[in-house]
Amino acid sequence: MAKKDRSYSEAVARLDEILRLIEDGDVDIDALSGLVAEAAELVTLCRQKITAAEMQVREITERLEREAAEAEKEGPPSDEPPF
Repeated sequence: MAKKDRSYSEAVARLDEILRLIEDGDVDIDALSGLVAEAAELVTLCRQKITAAEMQVREITERLEREAAEAEKEGPPSDEPPF
């Protein structure tokens, strides 16, 4: 799976795995730099996904607030049945 195709959860799980390997001392010194580089890419990916999610939440919240403000301007709903 390409790194860009990883979900946030998959990226965090891989980061945890890399951290465990390093903490346990199970990493050959030759592989360490590659794992650190992979971890840096995963951190960047996670940050991008968090930023994108924050933007989506902000857009949805702003839209809901606009809709609520418009509904207030229109006044209370009519007592007439919708049909």
